[in-house]
Amino acid sequence: MQLEINTNSFFVFDLDDTLFQEIDYLKSAYRHIANLLQPRICCDLYEEMFARYKKKENVFLWIISQYGRFMRDVDISWFLREYREHQPEIKLKPGADSLLQSLRELMIPMGVVTDGRSITQRNKLQALGIETFFEDIIISEEFGSEKPDARNFQYFENKYPNKEFIFIGDNPTKDFIVPQQLGWTTICIKNCGYNIHNQDFSICPKPNYIVSSLQEIELLLPSTMNIAC
Repeated sequence: MQLEINTNSFFVFDLDDTLFQEIDYLKSAYRHIANLLQPRICCDLYEEMFARYKKKENVFLWIISQYGRFMRDVDISWFLREYREHQPEIKLKPGADSLLQSLRELMIPMGVVTDGRSITQRNKLQALGIETFFEDIIISEEFGSEKPDARNFQYFENKYPNKEFIFIGDNPTKDFIVPQQLGWTTICIKNCGYNIHNQDFSICPKPNYIVSSLQEIELLLPSTMNIAC
């Protein structure tokens, strides 16, 4: 799709399953936990953990039930802490790096609106190498409200008046309701089969555009704007 932008444009991104695949974070956390447990239980649980996740089982309770006798000091809170606070090995989706770099070179401001815990979401941004790309990062735990609360989006309108906002997300359940009401241009990245949450496009309001990947977004610039070589 071709997207016209100008010096008043302001891009706001969702994070999970928009700029990277959240399933990669889960795999990274499972690998981290399996590595920590391996010396205690003398086996690598990663493949079994992921298989049970795909069966929608409670993976951490299963580990405790099977191997709890080898790790009396490990409980559910330990698993959750390691899952949420580990340093993830994740990467940007195809097209994300080039889009972010292009916007940065054009000096188009950007922000993030994401739900989750502060340490988890900031570790993701740091691992992806994009934390410094954004003017503002709205994380629900820090901000005090989750999408689709209007305040998470109105923050940008209040701080940056007279901007033309473009929001890019993936979850029709909560990502596009408020941006549509505010008159923002909304773009949904279609689930390629790996998203944590299913997409229901019967939910209204629908995003303005649906694309298969970030690679489909082609920036159209006025003659006064050029990407620096």
